[in-house]
Amino acid sequence: MDTKHTQIKTDVEWVHEIGGHIARGDTLDEALAATVNFAIALVNCDRCFIYVRDGAELALWVWKHLDQEEPKYTQLALRQGYTALLEEHRVPLAISTNRREQSEARIFDQWATDPGETFVSVPLLARKELLGVINLQHGRPRRYSLREVKLLSSVAVLLGADIAISRLESRNSDLLMELETRKLVERGKGILQRELGLSEHEAFLVLQRQSQQKMRPIKEIAQAIILSAEVRQSIGQD
Repeated sequence: MDTKHTQIKTDVEWVHEIGGHIARGDTLDEALAATVNFAIALVNCDRCFIYVRDGAELALWVWKHLDQEEPKYTQLALRQGYTALLEEHRVPLAISTNRREQSEARIFDQWATDPGETFVSVPLLARKELLGVINLQHGRPRRYSLREVKLLSSVAVLLGADIAISRLESRNSDLLMELETRKLVERGKGILQRELGLSEHEAFLVLQRQSQQKMRPIKEIAQAIILSAEVRQSIGQD
């Protein structure tokens, strides 16, 4: 007799797991992968895709096909087709395509109860900005409950906030790197001005030429000049 039991996570446990990834600062991949598994378990969809904003497009980040097919679309244009409708309504939408191959979207109150929906898209929002989408596809139409839509929306809010925070941290990191580079370049220019009698502009041109000739970042050239000056100063003191 088989004594093993398959433990099925409750909706609360799924949301807690996703929130845990976000709270611990785990990679975005981990939170999104958990979300894909949660969505499939919640609404029994055949395919689930999560796209994340990358410039003027939404790039496919994680997905799961129960039929193991390769994703058809790896990028979605913003403000075109149903992504424009998601930005406009900022709520989960049922999407269909009319005879002219144009996207038609319906809010939950207009979703079909018989037989149901085959394509649902849930926006990942930070304030009013669309930062991604969760797309759910069904081979056979499925009826959605208000509870399921609210659960998907709640997870989408968590993910939208996490993406926004990650982008802010990345921008702050880039800013700190830029400030560090500026400080090093200023010190390097100062050393060249003092030791070679150059103007500030001439000193910067020296750094720039060395960077181009050696094919190294100007920050590294400035660091080398500073290190060389410190070594000379240390020898002089001895």
